[in-house]
Amino acid sequence: MKRISILGSTGSIGTQALDVIRKHRNEFEVVALVAGRNAELLAEQVDEFAPALAVLADAVPPAGSYFSTGAEAVVEAATYKGCDLVLNALVGSRGLLPTLAALDAGKTVAPANKESLIAGGDLVTRKVRHAPERLLPVDSEHSALFQCLAGNRLSDVRRVIVTASGGPFRGRTYEELSAVGVEEALAHPTWRMGRKITVDSATLMNKGLEAIEAHHLFGIPMDRVEVVVHPQSIVHGIVEFHDGSCILQAANADMRLPIQVALAWPDRLPEGAEPLEWSSLGSLDFEPVDRSTFRCLDIAFEAARKGVTYPAVMNAANEEAVGAFLDERLAFTGIPSIVEDVLAAHKAAPELTLEAVLDAEQWARAEARSRIEACS
Repeated sequence: MKRISILGSTGSIGTQALDVIRKHRNEFEVVALVAGRNAELLAEQVDEFAPALAVLADAVPPAGSYFSTGAEAVVEAATYKGCDLVLNALVGSRGLLPTLAALDAGKTVAPANKESLIAGGDLVTRKVRHAPERLLPVDSEHSALFQCLAGNRLSDVRRVIVTASGGPFRGRTYEELSAVGVEEALAHPTWRMGRKITVDSATLMNKGLEAIEAHHLFGIPMDRVEVVVHPQSIVHGIVEFHDGSCILQAANADMRLPIQVALAWPDRLPEGAEPLEWSSLGSLDFEPVDRSTFRCLDIAFEAARKGVTYPAVMNAANEEAVGAFLDERLAFTGIPSIVEDVLAAHKAAPELTLEAVLDAEQWARAEARSRIEACS
């Protein structure tokens, strides 16, 4: 039985991970749960799964509860001696320190916290250089590439291809996006996700972030990571080899499947996503990204090429810009403009350290807020 710590248990990924565990109780034991502020849901999860540790990171625990609180308690859950695998689904840069601590403690980590790889990718991968199997991807696209690469040599890989649904604004021009509202941006055609990541899907920033994650997870140079639009969201990732052959992973869109793959790997559990009906599936379409309209994709690639603290700054500025859009303080097309301007003003740290990442993020947030305020 594999013992699991879930950081971010009350969010979308965390609750779906518990759905998987609920269906496969003979395979998994929950030993630690970490939530942000949702004390009520955390209490329900504790009642059901009886973890040894329960942490409410960002709020005062209710009277009579045995919840721990604060950053040290989160790290304790990530390094708990009775844990085999840490699913890190925390939101924001707070997820980086627990990832590093878990790896230092010898744990396997399933990262669903983008900041762990966007802002601190080199810091994370240094710790698993001789044991890359200790990082098990959770996002559907990275899980797809991981499964396609299994049993193959990276030296044989020509490129990896991340697929994108195209989001709710596929086919629109840049001019048509200037007046779109929050509800339109949140109407994703395929996936049901949190508000921030859904807006990232609408700008295609999420594909830029996923490309950077793929670069770090698999040691693939950014110029060999590509993005292609696939509106049916059936094929989630493609690996092309030097001999011209390709391996792809396909499944119905259900985040519980890649979560399950990460939790159970190298085993395959008997139940997962609803099987595809290939004989009635119809056509599968692939098309290039309209990069002039969806500028965030190239912004992310350029930040990754510059490296050091540029990806952390890009990610933090994007979070601030998306938050302002969701609060109706910034136009949709203002998101890439804010990120570009903040990146242009950034002076990178001389080397990548945890402190440099946190300082760069703090600077980027302040810079982005100032520029957003000027747009209001």
